[in-house]
Amino acid sequence: MSETAIWSVILGGMVVTYASRLSFISLLPAHRLPGWLRLALRFVPPAVLAALVAPELLRPAGPLAISLANDRLLAGLVACLVAWRLRNTWLTLGAGMVAYLILLSI
Repeated sequence: MSETAIWSVILGGMVVTYASRLSFISLLPAHRLPGWLRLALRFVPPAVLAALVAPELLRPAGPLAISLANDRLLAGLVACLVAWRLRNTWLTLGAGMVAYLILLSI
């Protein structure tokens, strides 16, 4: 595949993705959505984040690994505790990464 074709596919994908997301924003204003749908849409970002993070924490090498030997799971639990207590995104990320680095060095 030529370089021009690759860039065309990348740019085309960007345009289609942007247009599909923009259509929901511009064609369907929030005040016209039913209350139950607005409430349900509030849970989409946490659900997507959980779907991205959970496999990395629970299955780092393929099979399910729920044990004290799973460094990623332990670091994730530290990050969850920090997020729950402090409600600070940066401290949560930092605590999780520091915990993971410490667990890797042990």
